Amino acid sequence: MLRVLHRLVPLALLVLALGLKLEEPPQLAELRLTVFDTYQRLWPREYQAAPVRVVDIDEESLGEVGQWPWSRRTLAELVARLFNNGAAVVGFDLIFAEPDRTSPAAMAEQLEGEIESPQLTEELRALPDHDEIFADVIGQTNVVTGYVLTTEENGNTPVEKWGTGFAGDSPIPFLTAYRGAVTSLPELVGAAAGNGHLNALPDIDGVIRRVMLLSRLNDKVYPSLSMEALRVAQGASTYLVKSSNASGVESLGASTGVVSMKVGNIELPTDPEGGYWIHYTGHTPLRFVSASDVLAGKVPQEKLAGHIVIIGSSAAGLKDQRPTPLDPAAPGVEIHAEALEQMILGITLLRPDWAIGAEFAFILVLGLLMILIQPRLGAYYSALLGAVAVTAAMSGSVYAFLYERLLFDPVIPSASVFAVFISAAFFSFLRAERDRNRIKLAFGHYLAPELVRQLADSPNSLKLGGETRDISILFADIRSFTTICEGLTPEEITTLINRFLTPMSDAVLTHKGTIDKYVGDQIMAFWNAPLDDPDHARNACQAALDMRHALIELNVEREREVEEGETFLPLRMGVGINSGPTLVGNMGSEQRFNYSALGDPVNEASRIEGQTKTYGVDILVSELSLTDANQESDEAGEPRFAALEVDLVRLVGLQRPSSLFALIGGPEVAADPAYREWKALHDSMLAAYRNQDWERAESLLAQCRGLETPVDLTKVYDLYAARIARFREEPLDPEWDGVATAERK
Repeated sequence: MLRVLHRLVPLALLVLALGLKLEEPPQLAELRLTVFDTYQRLWPREYQAAPVRVVDIDEESLGEVGQWPWSRRTLAELVARLFNNGAAVVGFDLIFAEPDRTSPAAMAEQLEGEIESPQLTEELRALPDHDEIFADVIGQTNVVTGYVLTTEENGNTPVEKWGTGFAGDSPIPFLTAYRGAVTSLPELVGAAAGNGHLNALPDIDGVIRRVMLLSRLNDKVYPSLSMEALRVAQGASTYLVKSSNASGVESLGASTGVVSMKVGNIELPTDPEGGYWIHYTGHTPLRFVSASDVLAGKVPQEKLAGHIVIIGSSAAGLKDQRPTPLDPAAPGVEIHAEALEQMILGITLLRPDWAIGAEFAFILVLGLLMILIQPRLGAYYSALLGAVAVTAAMSGSVYAFLYERLLFDPVIPSASVFAVFISAAFFSFLRAERDRNRIKLAFGHYLAPELVRQLADSPNSLKLGGETRDISILFADIRSFTTICEGLTPEEITTLINRFLTPMSDAVLTHKGTIDKYVGDQIMAFWNAPLDDPDHARNACQAALDMRHALIELNVEREREVEEGETFLPLRMGVGINSGPTLVGNMGSEQRFNYSALGDPVNEASRIEGQTKTYGVDILVSELSLTDANQESDEAGEPRFAALEVDLVRLVGLQRPSSLFALIGGPEVAADPAYREWKALHDSMLAAYRNQDWERAESLLAQCRGLETPVDLTKVYDLYAARIARFREEPLDPEWDGVATAERK
């Protein structure tokens, strides 16, 4: 049954994923668009100078000229100044649907009954109408007016200033449909050189990612403001709309919508609905000039000469702000400007009509491949294949965006392949668990439980051999254990050892260590095997400090248990830590073996632990372990461990001298000023000793002895005092290097 389900369930998920890809519900479409927005935020289009400028009716302009709406006479002056400065085309991201209320005749009507002089009224009516002045200026220049297409039928139809030619299928069924329009005054539109729609069609999440180059009203096509500005700037009269099945367009006979739109010498690729994707730069002050500066004659001519100028507003009060991938409230006029810049610079961003087919094929091929080979590959290689597929989808989508300016959805293909993998892996897991249970039942009566579990998880791992890894090793045992055990029964000795080893083992395991073995009262542990632990030296040192604290608590408990008249003997321990490349793995014979560690660093760690008796300290650490443990300081910039060098010693059986350090405490001790004072005196004493400056060394020894310290180094200082006294009487070898020789393990 599992074998059948292993095929059917992933196959059913694959069919579901393919169906979702074809239907693409709003939630998935919105997720895909969010990914495309992320690309834009990570890699926005770099602003390049293009002959496009925004004349901004900004807050400063409203403050200087007056509140909106401005007089058409003022707008006429604005247009005149722009063309006097050499503007090629001026487009309005504004609609002038009603006559100017500030015209003299309109003012006369508004004030009728309040003006006592009939002559004054007649003089006002005789003055030039502002709309006529505005229309006169528009008629003498290249101005593109705007209109808004509406979903409500109102009988209005925008004036057509263009011609349209079609190649291939009719684009009409694919374009966004409208039923009415809000247009500017007929006299203004009639005088204009172009007339384009201002509609911004947001996606399902309300974000504007495209400008619709074409829309339809009553089965006629109407261009956008940016397209009309581009047409007028080139002196062109006609648009050529290329759709599926046009010459040179591969669509296999299917009607798939608009492919491109050409005006003059510029051909723009579109999506099937006639949308033109914008690769946003985000707000760039370089493309803006203030309308008040234009009216005041403050704008240099080179900023406007030969430019397509779009007049609009960034003022919040005029509410022409739209959400884009880079800005939740971008000025609508800037969207037109960004589109025009891309058109002129030849920059395209496109989700091609074959993108859905390519994504569908990706899901189908990878899904079937996963279903067919996953049972043969196993979980690891199947996961690797799934990771490669997801990585390919993500990296391919990013590559297409960055280098080809194409938009491919990485989300649905990745999620689909991942879902197929998870379902197949789930049934692989069930089958593997069934096989493991069979192994446990078969061998549970003959092997230890740990070996049974290991065999069930990885039968091939039960073999001799190992690998060399850089690990940290810790040895710890009880000092004078024989003396402490005098008079105790075997049961009491066993209980005492267990009470000692339990908290010591907890300290090791808490800090990710592996317990190798127990030998009587001794424990051996190591870090960074079998599991990776990049902080192995740090964890070993922290485990040793926790051991010290646990032993203190254990002695407090034991002392409370001592009956009156009995002598209490506290437990003391020695801990040695070393690091280095060591062979770790299954060691032993073909019949019986253990996971263990072998090598010189292990022997050296054992020797270091033995020297805790010589120097009278509980924790000794090699220089390599301490350096690794302190490799990264804590958040305050202090070393993680406080430690003092006790000696440079040649350990038994080793030729290379070892620097041994007494581990004092953690970061709180390392940051203590008292510890720093102690360390400075101690290091100076060692330097004087190794320089054979006996008098200074003795003076510094005395100062060190006088300090209150968290760890008692009396035996260390006694040792150096005895050495100095001996060296004063006995001549030293000229080649003496300060290295001591250990007399015992």
